[in-house]
Amino acid sequence: MSHSSPSADQPKANDQPANAGPIVACPQCQQPAHFAPSNPWRPFCSERCQRIDMGAWASEQFRIAGKPGDPQGSEQD
Repeated sequence: MSHSSPSADQPKANDQPANAGPIVACPQCQQPAHFAPSNPWRPFCSERCQRIDMGAWASEQFRIAGKPGDPQGSEQD
């Protein structure tokens, strides 16, 4: 019987040692994720969750509040 092993180029947050950093909830799916430099997708649990979040920003589903009618980057002299 052969066992399939994860691809070497696809690290998973769950494969990190217990002392890799604090465990936080993934902002996308709420699964546990290591918040440490060893997790390339932190604070997300996986590349998939990171890409879903980036897509939401790119499609303007998320917005940062500001004053209406206040153009960005304009300065008054």
